[in-house]
Amino acid sequence: MNKKIVTITGAAGQIGYALVFRIAAGEMFGPQTAVSLRLLEIEPALPALKGVLMELQDCAFPLLDSVVATSNPEEAFRDTDWALLVGAAPRKAGMERADLIHINSRIFIEQGRVLDDTASDRARVLVVGNPCNTNAYIAKSMARRLPEDRFFAMTMLDHHRAMAQLALKAGVPVSAIKRVAIWGNHSSTQFPDAAHALIDGRPAYEVVTDTVWLRTEFITTVQQRGAEVIKARGASSAASAAHAIIATVRHFENPTQEDDWFSTAVSSDGSYGVDPGLVFSFPLRSDGARWRIVTGLSWDDFAREKIQVTLEELRRERETVRPLLEQAGAPRIS
Repeated sequence: MNKKIVTITGAAGQIGYALVFRIAAGEMFGPQTAVSLRLLEIEPALPALKGVLMELQDCAFPLLDSVVATSNPEEAFRDTDWALLVGAAPRKAGMERADLIHINSRIFIEQGRVLDDTASDRARVLVVGNPCNTNAYIAKSMARRLPEDRFFAMTMLDHHRAMAQLALKAGVPVSAIKRVAIWGNHSSTQFPDAAHALIDGRPAYEVVTDTVWLRTEFITTVQQRGAEVIKARGASSAASAAHAIIATVRHFENPTQEDDWFSTAVSSDGSYGVDPGLVFSFPLRSDGARWRIVTGLSWDDFAREKIQVTLEELRRERETVRPLLEQAGAPRIS
């Protein structure tokens, strides 16, 4: 039987709690792969993490090979195959996005450095903690050994939200939706794109003829969905975020269906005019070993304008962290 070592940061938090049991049950890698979990938390959260560890033991998962609960990043990241960086400093009332970026830069500078020193040669890193694109940019900038194409930021939750909205509008099961795309930043500037989407094999714009909705409410609903969830339940998305993490890893670990793709923010190779090295969400395909950006998609003036907005936001965030990375001696700053 195969085995994967998976590290989860912020493992005692809401997303971590929604995630660890599903991974241990085999949902991420399937029934032929055992899992060793490395759960990382800050010192004050270790008592809560102990409770998570006890529950994992009580579940008696056949595929759960071992569990380590720790506040030591080196112990958590050593030999890991997948590092799921869920933990991050939350945005508080009155805090500007730039303030959040500065606070989190310290966390992801350190985690990027330790990952590069201790993780498996085949390690992949998925950043979930926000602002996830720039946090992923920070982490991969600290890496000398791990290639840039191993660092990702999660936009699959946004991809799922876009699929769900199209399915509701068209009155079809979500399984009928393929080829939506999320471009850019995981923020309110992201561009959920239905122009190339298929609904039951037909172009989405032929099935959903309400073009005004597709260019207004569809986009803003996806962009603002996280805030709406917080307003409704008094806490940020947890179960849906955990589900998107699992889906993202499965997409990278398995071949993509020929008639579909998935969305994740990756280190740009210059495709679509996006600055090389910027962590930007694209539609992707995977063969189970390597991924590639879906190229050749056309943008109209509407899409080009939306994508320019999110690209400029990411450029500003990069310039915010560049001095911090230089001060930290980052070996790779694009």
